[in-house]
Amino acid sequence: MITIKLNAGDIGRIRFALSPLWEVVTSVRALSNNTARSVHGPWLQKVRPTIEGDDLTLLRALIPPDGYVPDFLTPAPPRRSTSLESGLAAIASTPHALVSAELTRLYRDTPHPMLPDLIARPAAALDLIISATETYWRRALEPDWRRMRSLLQEDLAFRLDELAAGGIERLFRNLHPSIKFSGDRIDIERPYCCFGEPMAGQGVLLVPCVFTWPRGLAVTSAPHVPTITYPPRGLGRLWEDRQDTTDSPLADLVGRTRAAIVSHLDLPMSTTHLANQLGVSAPTLSVHLSILRNAGVVTSRRDGRAVLYHRTPLGNQLLAASTTLATTA
Repeated sequence: MITIKLNAGDIGRIRFALSPLWEVVTSVRALSNNTARSVHGPWLQKVRPTIEGDDLTLLRALIPPDGYVPDFLTPAPPRRSTSLESGLAAIASTPHALVSAELTRLYRDTPHPMLPDLIARPAAALDLIISATETYWRRALEPDWRRMRSLLQEDLAFRLDELAAGGIERLFRNLHPSIKFSGDRIDIERPYCCFGEPMAGQGVLLVPCVFTWPRGLAVTSAPHVPTITYPPRGLGRLWEDRQDTTDSPLADLVGRTRAAIVSHLDLPMSTTHLANQLGVSAPTLSVHLSILRNAGVVTSRRDGRAVLYHRTPLGNQLLAASTTLATTA
């Protein structure tokens, strides 16, 4: 059991963030655990043949299939940035003594022949880790990051609604079965405990994370900000193959382009992203989206400067019915 004790200041400083680095760490673990039949099976089958090499060897040495992972690999994201670059900059600024201490702790738990040299040369270790992480991100995660990010943002919107409607108790009530909130503490059921105690007054960071599934994970040791990751809602939809609507009854009804739009919006997408996916101009796409929105098939919400579109329940019903007709025709 992992426990994060809270004071009044901590409760008032609970916040959410997205973290590409958490996706790196947990996806490497998913690869090592060879969970091909898991919810991430399609991603594992696609990615595994493309990433073998020295970079993955280093990351696997740092991120064992289970147990302790050095906390400096997952720094708290800045409030105004969720980019990989900002996370790597935070890793690069880690004090060398902390790097050596956390790698030593890892070596005691999970000995690996690469670790002693990294422990002895923390500055060089940081350079190697940053390079390996960048390469892995580019090959394994960046191609799907927009899709992943849309799912994570959808979860954040839901959690913030829960917080506004029912406060902290309601927020934690359905965050994850292993995560419990009881007034002045957060308990996380885990088969092992984190090292150390968090510093008071830093609040708690909640990070929806695609590859943390099926668990909730935590960082608690000082000087790191107490952090809890949890799987986002709707994760089962993430790697589903999109339905081909080219010659479907839905295409006969609304046209091929609009049918393709409906098919692609299983997760929220911006006009630019959707235009790139479909190979049509943004102005043309906007006309089709306006028609579909007026018909109640898609809806939209603003996210910063972007407008994200997604299917409505009516859109889901139309797509499902079209698929059923196509397979029985």
